[in-house]
Amino acid sequence: MSGTLRNPTIRSGRSFDLGKMNLRQLWIAYLTYPTILLYFVLIVVSVILSAHFFAGWGATLTSILAVMLVYPVVWYSLHRWILHGQWLYKSRWTASLWKRIHFDHHQDPHLLDVLFGAPATTLPTIGAVTIPVGWLIGGWGAAATAFGAGVTITCIYEFFHCIQHLNYKPKAAWIQRMKAWHVLHHFHDEDGNFGITSYVVDRAFGSFYEEARARPRSPSVFNLGYNLEQAKRYPWVMKLTGSPPRDRPDGARPSTRSASRDAA
Repeated sequence: MSGTLRNPTIRSGRSFDLGKMNLRQLWIAYLTYPTILLYFVLIVVSVILSAHFFAGWGATLTSILAVMLVYPVVWYSLHRWILHGQWLYKSRWTASLWKRIHFDHHQDPHLLDVLFGAPATTLPTIGAVTIPVGWLIGGWGAAATAFGAGVTITCIYEFFHCIQHLNYKPKAAWIQRMKAWHVLHHFHDEDGNFGITSYVVDRAFGSFYEEARARPRSPSVFNLGYNLEQAKRYPWVMKLTGSPPRDRPDGARPSTRSASRDAA
């Protein structure tokens, strides 16, 4: 019973707690999660459309490569300047969006439901980035290929993002390093290490740091600057949450010790 998703100890309300799950439980949750299943369907549809409007192998492979190069830059830009920006919570019209797409994740980094992006926000973004790139390379066939590549990369990102918050030490050294750097983003200083699977863009923009002693601990690492003072001025996120912003999520203390071990 303890090795299945029916185990009540791995739940936090209606969401799975990655800090209490093992790798097998993650695989089951990931492969049956509605958002991931939707992505799989869209990948299949993209392959069918790519074949129907086939642009040739050159354009097809070029569109995939272009998305692979563009995607980390776009993710970094969105993560650093949109998701970690403070302007979204200052408007009643965008407060709920910011709460869902990132604030909730930093308030409790282990909850699976808020770790995955919502399709209503992820898919339009993926489409807006990839479809024009593919279309310029090879028309609608390459556009379908580019969109499928973007959704595929998103699935990979989401899985590794789960690994980074999972109660599990990866066997591969490169995954251990990747996890340790992301843990620093969540538990030490959020103004750095914005990548998920790659930190090349972080290095290029000077936001990469390899260990906790490289920077002082940020007081806003869990609330992203939306503290009690900000909540009083801009109350919409707090009203949606039903409680004031927390400076430390539930279960953060043991996770912090784990982060120190991972980062060592």
